[in-house]
Amino acid sequence: MDFVKTMREKAASMRKRLVLAEGTEPRTIQAARILIDEKLAGSVTLVGNEADVRSAAAREGVSLDGVAIVDPESSPKLDAYSRAYYAMKHEKDEAKLKAGKPVPKPATPQSARAEIVEPLHWGGMMVHLGDADAMIAGAENTTGAMIKAGLDTVGAASKTASSCFVIQTRDPAWGVDGALIFSDCAVIPDPTDEQLADIAVSAAQSCREFLGVEPVVALLSFSTKGSADAKFDDVGKVQRAVEILASRKPDFLFDGELQADAALVPSVTDKKAPGSPVKGTVNTLVFPNLAAGNTGYKLVQRLGKAEAFGPFLQGFRKPISDLSRGASVEDIVVTAAVTLSRARTEEQV
Repeated sequence: MDFVKTMREKAASMRKRLVLAEGTEPRTIQAARILIDEKLAGSVTLVGNEADVRSAAAREGVSLDGVAIVDPESSPKLDAYSRAYYAMKHEKDEAKLKAGKPVPKPATPQSARAEIVEPLHWGGMMVHLGDADAMIAGAENTTGAMIKAGLDTVGAASKTASSCFVIQTRDPAWGVDGALIFSDCAVIPDPTDEQLADIAVSAAQSCREFLGVEPVVALLSFSTKGSADAKFDDVGKVQRAVEILASRKPDFLFDGELQADAALVPSVTDKKAPGSPVKGTVNTLVFPNLAAGNTGYKLVQRLGKAEAFGPFLQGFRKPISDLSRGASVEDIVVTAAVTLSRARTEEQV
């Protein structure tokens, strides 16, 4: 499977609308030009002060022909966006109060207006209100800032926002022609059992969207089917997550807790987890914590000479993606293509 080629072709066929929230960032400007020239997006909008955006583009020698620019401070939609954003924030405040939770700084129309002109929030609101189909950022902003803006605007499809990587190995025997989903490797340091079940559901959806097949999910641990005592946090947590997942009756195959070899190698599965429904077919790996996930994907990437694409955010109602602050122009283009390929007219699952 050529993941990048597949995502580019899918994005080009869909021609969805992309907003790039960091409109004065040089690599982002260059990526915008490529996305338009290669027809990977139906439209591309840069968020920022128009004079600053054009000045930055001129310094890079990039033409902005065909690229839209929106300045939140002077946009004719500022009032409408502010009202919509305040309504969302006020509703969340009310829900917290009803649940007996404190709201130290309740939203006001003034505070909502001040927040919505921030580029990440503006870009997210464009997606939420249907003025764009997808957003990416992160070349200048932290993952935390991106996730907060996404939760504030687009909102979560599940209780847990997380991430995944697409790992393209050199051996077609693994996953889908060598490609697998690894999750979560970038967002939640130590998920609870409930969050781990949420991550499994989101990762399964990512498998469908990115790899184009039905997910087969393994929830990993250093234990297989109770080979280590459940008193160890990571063992008991994964066991409980599997129970929670089973109670939800998801529409995909899964098993856990499994060691990596028991999940991936059929002969080992037979020995350690006989009768497992995922034997020899796993394409989605869910790690017990960020230490395992982040270390795992980097070991496979470096020692196995695999390609790692991501992290891609998952668990949001509509597609948004985070970038590494060290991302290259090509990284931004690929992330944009992947994110656009997830865009649909209805809310994301």
